[in-house]
Amino acid sequence: MKTDLIVIEEKPIIPEEWDYNNSVQKVKLFIYKWKNLTEEIVKELWIANQILMAQGARTDLKPTQTWESYCREIQLDKSTVNRWFKKYFGAKSSKLKTPELPEGKFNVIYADIPWQYDIDLSKGATRSPERNYPVMDLDTICEFGKEIKKISADDCILFMWITAPKLNWMMTVLDAFDFEYKTNFIWDKVKPNMGHYSSVRHEILIIAGKGKCAPLCDGKTIQSIDSVQAIEKSSRHSEKPLEFIEIIEKLYPNQKYIELFARNQNKREGWNYWGNEAI
Repeated sequence: MKTDLIVIEEKPIIPEEWDYNNSVQKVKLFIYKWKNLTEEIVKELWIANQILMAQGARTDLKPTQTWESYCREIQLDKSTVNRWFKKYFGAKSSKLKTPELPEGKFNVIYADIPWQYDIDLSKGATRSPERNYPVMDLDTICEFGKEIKKISADDCILFMWITAPKLNWMMTVLDAFDFEYKTNFIWDKVKPNMGHYSSVRHEILIIAGKGKCAPLCDGKTIQSIDSVQAIEKSSRHSEKPLEFIEIIEKLYPNQKYIELFARNQNKREGWNYWGNEAI
């Protein structure tokens, strides 16, 4: 089977409508009739995997239509398909190099830490972060606190994204960063994600500070900002809404800003960006 020339730069967007049987027939035709693994088929396999591993989030699937049954019908081992995913989708990630942090001190730090989960999400109901970017365990995150201390001003505010399953790490991480917890925002994603205990549609933006860190705007502006923001999530894994950047700028206008673990390619004037996907 021909596979050597495939290079896939971006993972495909998960479609709203997808047919299990049509996908099976499509994959079987290309693999067994034409003996050719194309970019189109690798993407189709990826889409099937993402949809079927999140079974329950869609009403157009039968209980018997699982990733295991899909692999049986296309007559491929799951391990073979997973190797293809790592080969064709992992090439870009393996080339990423984390740059040096910029010099200087920042008054506002906005961080989207790539939390490592305690369980293998690739075999559960949710999508695995490891398939999208390198993750960090608790010790690695706390060690990164040394870098946070270097770039944080004496008076500094930290906005840090965290998911509900990692709340047990929050205080340890903030201590390592030398910040004190203040409050949080809730992002209501509108559309649910599959979770292990419930359908999950929210993420938490922790607000922590050091020194003088109260908002620099007037009280009217503060009261105009709702602590729960209902913003429909994008199709890109883990991408955060631009609206939260705008909220930060309202609360802390004209400061020295930095976004850590940045993935948003739309840079804003006055911001510094750091991360292996910040271009």
